[in-house]
Amino acid sequence: MRAVLCEAFGAAENLVLKEIDKPVAEEGQVLIRVRAAALNFFDTLIIRNKYQYTPDLPFSPAGEISGEIEAVGAGVDPARIGERVLAYIRWGGAREYVVVNAEEAILMPEAMEFEQSAGLMITYGTTIYALKSRAKLQPGETLAVLGAAGGVGLAAVEIGKLMGARVIACASSDEKLDLCEVHGADLRVNYKLGDLKLALKGLTKGHGVDVVYDPVGGDLAEAALRATGWYGRFLVIGFASGTIPKMPLNLVMLKSVDLLGVFWGEAIVRNPEEHAQNMALIMQWVSEGKLKPHLHQSYPLEDTAKAIAAIQNREVKGKVVITL
Repeated sequence: MRAVLCEAFGAAENLVLKEIDKPVAEEGQVLIRVRAAALNFFDTLIIRNKYQYTPDLPFSPAGEISGEIEAVGAGVDPARIGERVLAYIRWGGAREYVVVNAEEAILMPEAMEFEQSAGLMITYGTTIYALKSRAKLQPGETLAVLGAAGGVGLAAVEIGKLMGARVIACASSDEKLDLCEVHGADLRVNYKLGDLKLALKGLTKGHGVDVVYDPVGGDLAEAALRATGWYGRFLVIGFASGTIPKMPLNLVMLKSVDLLGVFWGEAIVRNPEEHAQNMALIMQWVSEGKLKPHLHQSYPLEDTAKAIAAIQNREVKGKVVITL
Protein backbone atom coordinates (compact mmCIF):
# COMPACT_ATOMS: atom_id res chain seq x y z
CA MET A 1 0.00 0.00 0.00
CA ARG A 2 1.04 3.63 -0.45
CA ALA A 3 1.96 5.71 2.59
CA VAL A 4 3.42 9.17 3.22
CA LEU A 5 6.22 8.72 5.72
CA CYS A 6 8.22 10.92 8.05
CA GLU A 7 11.51 9.04 8.17
CA ALA A 8 13.44 11.79 9.98
CA PHE A 9 12.08 14.74 11.93
CA GLY A 10 12.13 17.94 9.89
CA ALA A 11 10.26 20.10 7.40
CA ALA A 12 7.23 18.96 5.44
CA GLU A 13 9.16 18.76 2.18
CA ASN A 14 11.18 15.89 3.66
CA LEU A 15 8.15 13.61 3.75
CA VAL A 16 8.33 10.72 1.28
CA LEU A 17 5.74 8.57 -0.50
CA LYS A 18 6.55 4.86 -0.34
CA GLU A 19 5.07 1.39 -0.75
CA ILE A 20 4.84 -0.46 2.55
CA ASP A 21 3.17 -3.65 3.76
CA LYS A 22 -0.58 -3.60 4.22
CA PRO A 23 -1.53 -4.11 7.89
CA VAL A 24 -3.65 -7.00 9.16
CA ALA A 25 -6.51 -6.72 11.65
CA GLU A 26 -5.71 -8.72 14.78
CA GLU A 27 -8.05 -9.71 17.61
CA GLY A 28 -10.49 -6.94 18.47
CA GLN A 29 -9.39 -4.77 15.52
CA VAL A 30 -10.75 -3.63 12.18
CA LEU A 31 -8.90 -2.87 8.94
CA ILE A 32 -10.04 0.42 7.39
CA ARG A 33 -9.54 1.36 3.75
CA VAL A 34 -8.77 5.07 4.15
CA ARG A 35 -10.76 7.35 1.87
CA ALA A 36 -9.80 10.66 3.48
CA ALA A 37 -7.36 11.78 6.18
CA ALA A 38 -7.64 15.19 7.82
CA LEU A 39 -4.65 17.32 8.76
CA ASN A 40 -4.44 19.71 11.70
CA PHE A 41 -2.00 22.30 12.98
CA PHE A 42 -0.31 19.74 15.21
CA ASP A 43 0.81 17.89 12.06
CA THR A 44 3.17 20.79 11.38
CA LEU A 45 4.69 20.16 14.82
CA ILE A 46 4.72 16.39 15.09
CA ILE A 47 6.85 15.94 11.96
CA ARG A 48 9.44 18.26 13.56
CA ASN A 49 9.29 16.52 16.96
CA LYS A 50 7.78 19.62 18.58
CA TYR A 51 4.50 18.11 19.74
CA GLN A 52 3.45 16.48 23.03
CA TYR A 53 3.76 13.04 21.44
CA THR A 54 6.88 11.66 19.79
CA PRO A 55 6.03 8.81 17.41
CA ASP A 56 8.57 6.14 16.53
CA LEU A 57 10.10 6.68 13.10
CA PRO A 58 8.97 6.17 10.42
CA PHE A 59 5.36 7.28 10.82
CA SER A 60 2.66 8.95 8.75
CA PRO A 61 1.07 12.31 9.64
CA ALA A 62 -2.72 12.84 9.87
CA GLY A 63 -4.47 11.98 13.12
CA GLU A 64 -8.03 11.42 11.91
CA ILE A 65 -9.44 9.39 9.05
CA SER A 66 -12.61 8.23 7.37
CA GLY A 67 -13.08 5.14 5.26
CA GLU A 68 -14.64 1.70 4.95
CA ILE A 69 -14.06 -1.36 7.09
CA GLU A 70 -12.54 -3.96 4.77
CA ALA A 71 -11.74 -6.74 7.25
CA VAL A 72 -12.15 -7.58 10.93
CA GLY A 73 -10.05 -9.51 13.42
CA ALA A 74 -11.13 -12.28 15.75
CA GLY A 75 -13.89 -11.31 18.15
CA VAL A 76 -15.32 -8.56 15.89
CA ASP A 77 -18.70 -8.99 14.24
CA PRO A 78 -18.11 -9.71 10.51
CA ALA A 79 -21.26 -7.69 9.79
CA ARG A 80 -19.14 -4.58 10.34
CA ILE A 81 -17.35 -5.18 7.03
CA GLY A 82 -18.44 -2.44 4.64
CA GLU A 83 -19.32 0.08 7.35
CA ARG A 84 -18.41 3.70 6.60
CA VAL A 85 -16.51 4.88 9.65
CA LEU A 86 -14.31 7.63 11.06
CA ALA A 87 -11.60 7.34 13.69
CA TYR A 88 -9.12 9.38 15.71
CA ILE A 89 -5.71 7.65 15.53
CA ARG A 90 -3.28 10.36 16.82
CA TRP A 91 -1.02 9.93 13.76
CA GLY A 92 -0.64 7.48 10.87
CA GLY A 93 -3.59 8.41 8.67
CA ALA A 94 -1.79 9.48 5.48
CA ARG A 95 -1.78 5.97 4.00
CA GLU A 96 -4.16 3.67 2.20
CA TYR A 97 -4.98 1.35 5.12
CA VAL A 98 -5.01 1.64 8.91
CA VAL A 99 -5.88 -0.76 11.72
CA VAL A 100 -7.74 0.45 14.83
CA ASN A 101 -9.49 -1.14 17.77
CA ALA A 102 -13.07 -1.94 16.78
CA GLU A 103 -14.62 0.39 19.35
CA GLU A 104 -12.61 3.33 17.98
CA ALA A 105 -14.23 3.06 14.53
CA ILE A 106 -17.34 5.28 14.75
CA LEU A 107 -20.12 5.13 12.20
CA MET A 108 -20.11 8.13 9.86
CA PRO A 109 -23.22 10.31 9.65
CA GLU A 110 -25.19 8.96 6.68
CA ALA A 111 -25.56 12.27 4.88
CA MET A 112 -21.83 13.13 4.95
CA GLU A 113 -19.07 12.41 2.47
CA PHE A 114 -15.68 10.99 3.44
CA GLU A 115 -13.89 14.33 3.07
CA GLN A 116 -16.11 16.13 5.58
CA SER A 117 -16.31 13.21 8.00
CA ALA A 118 -12.53 12.86 8.21
CA GLY A 119 -12.31 16.25 9.91
CA LEU A 120 -14.92 15.73 12.63
CA MET A 121 -13.01 14.05 15.43
CA ILE A 122 -10.20 16.39 16.45
CA THR A 123 -11.57 19.89 15.86
CA TYR A 124 -15.10 19.23 17.06
CA GLY A 125 -13.99 16.77 19.74
CA THR A 126 -11.48 19.26 21.14
CA THR A 127 -13.97 22.10 21.01
CA ILE A 128 -16.91 20.43 22.69
CA TYR A 129 -14.57 19.17 25.41
CA ALA A 130 -13.25 22.72 25.85
CA LEU A 131 -16.57 24.56 25.86
CA LYS A 132 -18.82 21.97 27.51
CA SER A 133 -16.56 19.94 29.78
CA ARG A 134 -13.96 22.54 30.77
CA ALA A 135 -15.50 26.02 30.50
CA LYS A 136 -19.10 24.89 31.10
CA LEU A 137 -20.27 27.57 28.69
CA GLN A 138 -23.79 28.78 29.45
CA PRO A 139 -26.50 30.21 27.17
CA GLY A 140 -26.27 33.98 26.97
CA GLU A 141 -22.56 34.13 27.82
CA THR A 142 -20.06 35.84 25.53
CA LEU A 143 -17.43 33.67 23.85
CA ALA A 144 -14.38 35.20 22.11
CA VAL A 145 -12.71 32.85 19.62
CA LEU A 146 -9.15 33.63 18.54
CA GLY A 147 -7.95 32.27 15.20
CA ALA A 148 -11.64 31.88 14.43
CA ALA A 149 -11.27 30.98 10.75
CA GLY A 150 -9.02 27.97 11.36
CA GLY A 151 -10.22 24.41 11.84
CA VAL A 152 -10.74 24.50 15.61
CA GLY A 153 -11.70 28.17 15.47
CA LEU A 154 -14.65 27.59 13.16
CA ALA A 155 -15.66 24.59 15.26
CA ALA A 156 -15.70 26.88 18.32
CA VAL A 157 -17.84 29.44 16.50
CA GLU A 158 -20.35 26.78 15.48
CA ILE A 159 -20.51 24.91 18.79
CA GLY A 160 -20.55 28.13 20.80
CA LYS A 161 -23.64 29.24 18.88
CA LEU A 162 -25.33 25.84 19.34
CA MET A 163 -24.70 26.15 23.08
CA GLY A 164 -26.44 29.53 23.12
CA ALA A 165 -23.44 31.84 23.43
CA ARG A 166 -22.91 35.26 21.87
CA VAL A 167 -19.86 34.58 19.72
CA ILE A 168 -17.17 37.13 18.85
CA ALA A 169 -14.94 35.87 16.03
CA CYS A 170 -11.38 37.21 16.13
CA ALA A 171 -9.17 36.74 13.07
CA SER A 172 -6.46 38.41 11.01
CA SER A 173 -8.43 39.47 7.91
CA ASP A 174 -11.89 40.58 6.86
CA GLU A 175 -12.06 37.67 4.41
CA LYS A 176 -11.59 35.20 7.27
CA LEU A 177 -14.15 37.04 9.39
CA ASP A 178 -16.69 36.86 6.56
CA LEU A 179 -16.38 33.07 6.72
CA CYS A 180 -16.87 33.16 10.48
CA GLU A 181 -20.11 35.09 10.06
CA VAL A 182 -21.36 32.48 7.60
CA HIS A 183 -20.77 29.89 10.33
CA GLY A 184 -22.71 31.85 12.94
CA ALA A 185 -20.45 34.48 14.52
CA ASP A 186 -22.44 37.37 15.98
CA LEU A 187 -19.61 39.93 16.12
CA ARG A 188 -16.13 40.24 14.65
CA VAL A 189 -12.71 41.64 15.47
CA ASN A 190 -9.88 42.01 12.97
CA TYR A 191 -6.92 42.02 15.34
CA LYS A 192 -4.58 43.20 12.60
CA LEU A 193 -6.35 46.56 12.60
CA GLY A 194 -6.33 47.45 16.28
CA ASP A 195 -5.98 46.49 19.92
CA LEU A 196 -7.73 43.18 20.68
CA LYS A 197 -8.36 44.01 24.32
CA LEU A 198 -9.99 47.35 23.54
CA ALA A 199 -12.10 45.81 20.78
CA LEU A 200 -13.42 43.03 23.03
CA LYS A 201 -14.06 45.44 25.88
CA GLY A 202 -15.95 47.71 23.52
CA LEU A 203 -18.14 44.93 22.14
CA THR A 204 -19.06 43.88 25.68
CA LYS A 205 -19.68 47.48 26.87
CA GLY A 206 -16.80 47.22 29.30
CA HIS A 207 -17.96 44.04 31.04
CA GLY A 208 -15.44 41.75 29.32
CA VAL A 209 -15.96 38.34 27.74
CA ASP A 210 -17.03 35.29 29.73
CA VAL A 211 -14.94 32.71 27.85
CA VAL A 212 -11.84 33.01 25.66
CA TYR A 213 -11.04 30.14 23.28
CA ASP A 214 -7.36 30.49 22.34
CA PRO A 215 -5.65 28.15 19.85
CA VAL A 216 -3.18 30.90 18.87
CA GLY A 217 -1.11 31.96 21.90
CA GLY A 218 1.56 34.61 21.40
CA ASP A 219 0.79 38.26 22.12
CA LEU A 220 -2.93 37.78 21.50
CA ALA A 221 -3.26 35.59 24.58
CA GLU A 222 -2.48 38.32 27.13
CA ALA A 223 -4.62 40.86 25.28
CA ALA A 224 -7.57 38.45 25.38
CA LEU A 225 -6.96 37.61 29.04
CA ARG A 226 -7.07 41.33 29.85
CA ALA A 227 -10.46 41.47 28.11
CA THR A 228 -12.10 38.82 30.31
CA GLY A 229 -14.77 39.73 32.82
CA TRP A 230 -15.32 38.69 36.43
CA TYR A 231 -15.23 34.88 36.73
CA GLY A 232 -14.03 34.66 33.14
CA ARG A 233 -12.60 31.42 31.78
CA PHE A 234 -9.57 31.29 29.50
CA LEU A 235 -9.21 28.09 27.45
CA VAL A 236 -5.66 27.18 26.43
CA ILE A 237 -6.12 25.19 23.20
CA GLY A 238 -2.75 25.54 21.46
CA PHE A 239 -0.05 27.82 20.14
CA ALA A 240 -0.48 28.28 16.39
CA SER A 241 1.52 31.52 16.59
CA GLY A 242 4.57 29.46 17.50
CA THR A 243 4.99 31.31 20.80
CA ILE A 244 3.91 29.97 24.19
CA PRO A 245 2.86 33.05 26.22
CA LYS A 246 3.92 33.79 29.78
CA MET A 247 0.81 35.17 31.44
CA PRO A 248 0.86 37.71 34.31
CA LEU A 249 -0.96 35.85 37.08
CA ASN A 250 -2.10 39.08 38.72
CA LEU A 251 -4.59 39.39 35.84
CA VAL A 252 -6.01 36.01 36.82
CA MET A 253 -6.23 36.97 40.48
CA LEU A 254 -7.83 40.39 40.09
CA LYS A 255 -10.88 39.09 38.20
CA SER A 256 -11.02 35.54 39.63
CA VAL A 257 -10.37 34.17 36.14
CA ASP A 258 -9.95 30.44 35.57
CA LEU A 259 -7.10 29.37 33.28
CA LEU A 260 -8.21 26.04 31.82
CA GLY A 261 -5.91 23.67 29.95
CA VAL A 262 -7.47 21.70 27.10
CA PHE A 263 -5.60 18.47 26.30
CA TRP A 264 -8.29 16.51 24.47
CA GLY A 265 -5.99 13.68 23.41
CA GLU A 266 -5.33 12.73 27.03
CA ALA A 267 -8.85 13.50 28.25
CA ILE A 268 -10.44 10.89 25.99
CA VAL A 269 -8.17 8.24 27.52
CA ARG A 270 -8.85 9.29 31.10
CA ASN A 271 -12.59 9.79 30.67
CA PRO A 272 -13.83 7.70 27.70
CA GLU A 273 -17.47 7.88 28.84
CA GLU A 274 -17.51 11.67 28.69
CA HIS A 275 -15.79 11.52 25.30
CA ALA A 276 -18.43 9.11 23.99
CA GLN A 277 -21.21 11.41 25.21
CA ASN A 278 -19.59 14.46 23.64
CA MET A 279 -19.06 12.73 20.29
CA ALA A 280 -22.63 11.41 20.31
CA LEU A 281 -23.81 15.01 20.63
CA ILE A 282 -21.52 16.08 17.78
CA MET A 283 -22.87 13.31 15.54
CA GLN A 284 -26.44 14.28 16.46
CA TRP A 285 -25.80 17.90 15.49
CA VAL A 286 -24.17 16.81 12.24
CA SER A 287 -27.07 14.50 11.39
CA GLU A 288 -29.50 17.35 12.06
CA GLY A 289 -27.55 19.63 9.73
CA LYS A 290 -26.54 21.97 12.57
CA LEU A 291 -22.79 21.38 12.09
CA LYS A 292 -21.20 21.51 8.66
CA PRO A 293 -17.38 21.31 8.62
CA HIS A 294 -15.88 23.79 6.20
CA LEU A 295 -13.46 22.09 3.80
CA HIS A 296 -10.73 24.50 2.74
CA GLN A 297 -9.12 22.17 0.21
CA SER A 298 -8.51 18.50 -0.49
CA TYR A 299 -5.14 17.24 -1.71
CA PRO A 300 -4.10 13.89 -3.20
CA LEU A 301 -1.93 11.68 -1.00
CA GLU A 302 1.24 12.61 -2.89
CA ASP A 303 0.69 16.30 -2.04
CA THR A 304 0.55 15.79 1.74
CA ALA A 305 3.67 17.92 2.21
CA LYS A 306 2.05 20.83 0.32
CA ALA A 307 -1.05 20.53 2.49
CA ILE A 308 0.95 20.66 5.73
CA ALA A 309 2.93 23.63 4.44
CA ALA A 310 -0.33 25.48 3.69
CA ILE A 311 -1.42 24.99 7.30
CA GLN A 312 1.95 26.15 8.62
CA ASN A 313 1.82 29.25 6.42
CA ARG A 314 -1.66 30.13 7.74
CA GLU A 315 -3.22 29.93 4.30
CA VAL A 316 -6.04 27.70 5.50
CA LYS A 317 -9.65 28.51 6.42
CA GLY A 318 -11.35 25.47 7.94
CA LYS A 319 -10.11 21.93 7.30
CA VAL A 320 -7.49 20.45 4.99
CA VAL A 321 -8.04 16.87 3.87
CA ILE A 322 -5.95 14.26 2.06
CA THR A 323 -8.03 12.11 -0.31
CA LEU A 324 -7.17 8.59 -1.39
